[in-house]
Amino acid sequence: MQEFIEHDSIAEYMQTVGQQARQASAVLASASTIVKNNALSAIYTALQRSETEILAANLIDMNKGRSSNLDDALLDRLELTPARFKAMLDGLNDVIGLTDPIGEITDLAYRPSGIQLGKMRVPLGVVGMIYESRPNVTLEAASLALKSGNAIILRGGSEAINSNQAIATAIRHALSVVGLPEHCVQVVNTTDRAAVGELITLTEFVDVIVPRGGKSLIQRVTQDATIPVIKHLDGNCHVFVEAQADLHKALPIALNAKTHRYGVCNAMETLLVDEKVADEFLPNIAELYAQKQVELRGCAETQRILGTQVSAATEEDWYTEYLGPILAIKVVSGMEEAILHINKYGSHHTDAIITENFSLARQFLTRVDSSSVVVNASTRFADGFEYGLGAEIGISTDKIHARGPVGLEGLTSQKWIVLGDGQIRH
Repeated sequence: MQEFIEHDSIAEYMQTVGQQARQASAVLASASTIVKNNALSAIYTALQRSETEILAANLIDMNKGRSSNLDDALLDRLELTPARFKAMLDGLNDVIGLTDPIGEITDLAYRPSGIQLGKMRVPLGVVGMIYESRPNVTLEAASLALKSGNAIILRGGSEAINSNQAIATAIRHALSVVGLPEHCVQVVNTTDRAAVGELITLTEFVDVIVPRGGKSLIQRVTQDATIPVIKHLDGNCHVFVEAQADLHKALPIALNAKTHRYGVCNAMETLLVDEKVADEFLPNIAELYAQKQVELRGCAETQRILGTQVSAATEEDWYTEYLGPILAIKVVSGMEEAILHINKYGSHHTDAIITENFSLARQFLTRVDSSSVVVNASTRFADGFEYGLGAEIGISTDKIHARGPVGLEGLTSQKWIVLGDGQIRH
């Protein structure tokens, strides 16, 4: 693995990466579904054969991460177990089975002039992605980009450099086997942060940037990029146990949303409970959290009910994405206060209501301003795989172009097409 140290050489290297991606994107844009699926199948085989090497590379990253005192949430995101490796391959297999959106023509209609007018779905071109920790994202993003006809430049975090390069080696080999340019998928091979600055300003070669990581990364990319950005912001997610909730449903949902996995963006970080059911519900859910060693921070009413089981929550706690075994709890006067709290403190990622009142559920769906809004289910379902997208390149909290889990369609655009038979404009 070559490292580039001088800023000028980083700039030159990233220019080359951009040029190669643009050239590869022209080939991919006209590739048939069969060719793209063959490439993905070849990647599947190459990864299977390289599992030992990839897991060994990941172990190197994990050991370095522990010695560098990476926090538990980042280590959890970084680790590739055999089960997670299999899940990566399963996700890839799902992408192969997805309908190819490229070339789809919709809204075809005749105009008074006699022309036919419609829209055709097309690739974005070149996608630049900047992400932290999770090496499975390397494969997910690469597979979605290939299936949607886009070249992709991947810049992973320094903590996952060995894992990402091992995955990239298998992908490059597979692409060469099926005759597609190796540069359809490029994993930046330097950990120098200057590469990020270069990537987000490669306006000549890159069509969209997808940052996926912590707040500082998102803020830097959003402020400095000269290319359109699809933001994957933090996941300060909520579950609201409404007064008419079935508490037998609410207990496992609230437990799963928080403790199924801590270091993920769709984990619940704040539990809101209607005051009418708080005295009954909170002691029961607190007992379950205690078994999982979850630290509770609550409002004054939560403290009254739970006593020493909970410490006082601060204003900052309502804004915080913990990514760990910490949960904020607030007792609210009803749905109005719950919605106001979510829209003020949340990150517009994923929020859920537990209720048996259909009308209130409909109001919650309408008024909560988040990319995914859930009724009577865990926030952990906000995921590309669970939504049937095969995988996701991220979960967008933007409102323009793509929102929520970004799969194949989120990596495409549309162009107008006009079909005529000699018509001229008068």
